[in-house]
Amino acid sequence: MEKAKGKVIKYGDNIDTDVIIPARYLNSSDPKDLAAHCMVDIDKDFVNRVQPGDIMVANKNFGCGSSREHAPIAIKASGISCVIAETFARIFYRNAINIGLPIIECPEAAKEIEEGDLVEVDFDSGEIFDVTKDRRYHGQAFPPFMQKIIAAEGLVNYINNES
Repeated sequence: MEKAKGKVIKYGDNIDTDVIIPARYLNSSDPKDLAAHCMVDIDKDFVNRVQPGDIMVANKNFGCGSSREHAPIAIKASGISCVIAETFARIFYRNAINIGLPIIECPEAAKEIEEGDLVEVDFDSGEIFDVTKDRRYHGQAFPPFMQKIIAAEGLVNYINNES
């Protein structure tokens, strides 16, 4: 698998799927439409400042709330290359893997990494390197089968490529 490198956009605890992509925008399943409204209720400027490759960092219980697959799709389509959090809601975790959005749990990194830091993530080892602070963290690496799903850009592509 590859690595991610980007500037950090940081959020706090309990960022739910209704904040990631509000229900009023769920009339579209087009990733570009969803990305245009990603985080709008908590961070109106997110869509203007996010750059391809940026890394989202949050604290506890990221992706709680409704079990909508639209939430990780909106994040991925916005250009975010990886989400690091202390913990993820289990349904969000599964949905993220299923659509090929790399996510990694690492409580220490989530607490210490700050908005604007430049961060690198090695998905094979789970290592997170805060370039800005010259600090390394060890998150949970993905098992090989999950790495294959993410590398294929999601479960459907993985299954189609295996056939």
